[in-house]
Amino acid sequence: MRVTTKGQVTIPRNIREILGISPETEIDFIEENGKFFLVKTDTPVVTGKFKKFRGIATAKMSTNEIMRLTREQ
Repeated sequence: MRVTTKGQVTIPRNIREILGISPETEIDFIEENGKFFLVKTDTPVVTGKFKKFRGIATAKMSTNEIMRLTREQ
């Protein structure tokens, strides 16, 4: 198996089928004693500078209403 220039590999079909991995499945890599394991996760892993704000919006507005507000001058 070869790693692409973007750091990607293709998980072989038989392995995906055994693990139940389909498009949009969340996975993680676990390290134990210098060995790495690929595991399915139940929840998405959120990273980045806005991680702490994810899921806290309280506005009872539609996306279109919010977009109208951001565009008003």
